[in-house]
Amino acid sequence: MELIQETSDLSAYLAADEVVDHRHPLVRATAARLAAGADDSYAYARSAFEFVRDTIPHSQDAGDPRVTWRASDVLERRTGICYSKAHALAALLRAEDIPTAFCYQRLGEVHGLVAVRFHGAWHRQDPRGNKPGVDARFSLDGERLAFTPDPESNELDYPVLYAEPHPAVLGVLKAAPDRPSLWRTLPTAL
Repeated sequence: MELIQETSDLSAYLAADEVVDHRHPLVRATAARLAAGADDSYAYARSAFEFVRDTIPHSQDAGDPRVTWRASDVLERRTGICYSKAHALAALLRAEDIPTAFCYQRLGEVHGLVAVRFHGAWHRQDPRGNKPGVDARFSLDGERLAFTPDPESNELDYPVLYAEPHPAVLGVLKAAPDRPSLWRTLPTAL
């Protein structure tokens, strides 16, 4: 699949905003701690991915009713669904000047992940969190995502790389008072 940048301005994939608040002290401190143990930007990206994937439980898997959407809140509260975990990973990567985009799959609902830019190409990564039947890994040599869409079930990979979280995703996150309510309003398409 050919990934398509929403904008040709690469700096848009490094920007901080209300969601990807990579200038927040907690995001900066977490990024600095992870960077201290990395030899290069690739090692840092892998470390940030594994940190988000492994130390921030997916709230559905953990039975956590809290809804997070801002990267710093995801890091502070240590919970989030796929979208929120993607926001946290994007903030950590952008904090270290690694261009990061938001991308999505349509499974039953829309699933969120990120793409990182290395060696002049985009590489999708899924920090959702592993569990039985899910084994996502950081990779620049072929995708190791949590899920593979089934075209026969009308599932698909959206090819667009967004500089900001999609409004349909962000809207439901911000509006949900808790995860059970969120689960009833997840978008089924972009």
